[in-house]
Amino acid sequence: MMDRNKRKILFGVAWICVWAIVALCVNNQIFFAGPVETVKTFFGFFIMKEFYLAVAGSFLRIAIGFITGFAVACLLAYCSFRWTWVEDFCAPLMTLIKTVPVASFVVLLLIWWGSQPLSAIISFLVVLPQMYISTLEGLKNTDRQLLEMAHVFVLPKRTFFYYIYREALVPFWNSSVKVALGMCWKAGIAAELIGVPTGSIGENMYLTKVYIDVPGLFAWTIVVVLLSICMEKIVLFLMQKWFAYQPACVKPKVQCNVDDGHIRLENVSKEYQGKPVISGLSAEYQKDQVYCLNSPSGSGKTTLLKILAGLVTPDEGVMEKHATCAMIFQEDRLCESYNAIKNVELVLGDSAKAKEALLELLTEEDIYKPCAELSGGQKRRVVLVRAMEAEADFVLLDEPFTGMDADTIEKAKKYIEKKSVGKAVVMATHI
Repeated sequence: MMDRNKRKILFGVAWICVWAIVALCVNNQIFFAGPVETVKTFFGFFIMKEFYLAVAGSFLRIAIGFITGFAVACLLAYCSFRWTWVEDFCAPLMTLIKTVPVASFVVLLLIWWGSQPLSAIISFLVVLPQMYISTLEGLKNTDRQLLEMAHVFVLPKRTFFYYIYREALVPFWNSSVKVALGMCWKAGIAAELIGVPTGSIGENMYLTKVYIDVPGLFAWTIVVVLLSICMEKIVLFLMQKWFAYQPACVKPKVQCNVDDGHIRLENVSKEYQGKPVISGLSAEYQKDQVYCLNSPSGSGKTTLLKILAGLVTPDEGVMEKHATCAMIFQEDRLCESYNAIKNVELVLGDSAKAKEALLELLTEEDIYKPCAELSGGQKRRVVLVRAMEAEADFVLLDEPFTGMDADTIEKAKKYIEKKSVGKAVVMATHI
């Protein structure tokens, strides 16, 4: 079968042929120009100084509008994500900008500021709500399990942003940026066509109407399309470079209790939807001890570990905690698009140490693969290393051997024994 790129070229040629046939049938350049006349006019622009000034002026204004709209949208989205009152405050404004016709803004802005800054402001207004909504939705749809993981390991804000929040924005920005760029150029050129600022593409398109120059109109339309595509390629290239950028992780500032790390529970109870999970539990956990939770499935082992980690608040009772925690969750909770080294580096702040630790349980080939490509047992070994290598008084292990075969389990047990010196290990397992 023909590959997709060749098929696209073939279809493009087919549409040009349709264009030529229609022009031939109309046979009147005043009403409809064909591809030959349009291309001649298009290449004729390149010998005119005014062409370059118009292209530069329009491109600069629309680019400024896009960049400022994008930046303000991201800032407002972040503030709305942090504080709900900001979101409530911005909601009417975004609705107004989305629904009011562009022509209304154009007329109003012409009265206020004239035609020169018109396309920049209109581009800004088009981009703002589009990128604000997509950025806010991306932040709101951040993986809650990863947020809990980051909370337990006390990841620094910089690491938090680059490796959790940034990843959540990828699918939202990949689609919304393309739409915003397209609308930005359409609205920006339309505003120039109405306002007719000096030295702009809109001014030249307006003159084609005055002189009934249909080939010129088509040629300027091609210029706009090419500029729009060029700007889209530049923005998407820079965006992908930013998404691929992996800055070194900063080591979490965790203060371990060298002498007296302990957690004490007194009459702790927890229920979900009226069903008791933990009832009147009293216990004390000390460093340099290993605690195994071997009760049946559904008896509250995971809930207890989450209470110890500070992720769940008991309904009743008191927890006295003088300890820092690392944890393996029932789920892997890995940043799947990054490799094992980067996932362990998140909590160590040192890629060399992360690699050295991972090689105790995984092959060198595996630790360089994105975690999404690893098997369940391999992922489990990555999270085991992440938990055991973190600086913490307590290591909470929820079913750490899931997906591992017998030989790997024995290897993992020896690794835990080796790395648990000076720590408390609280492990829930069926093994």
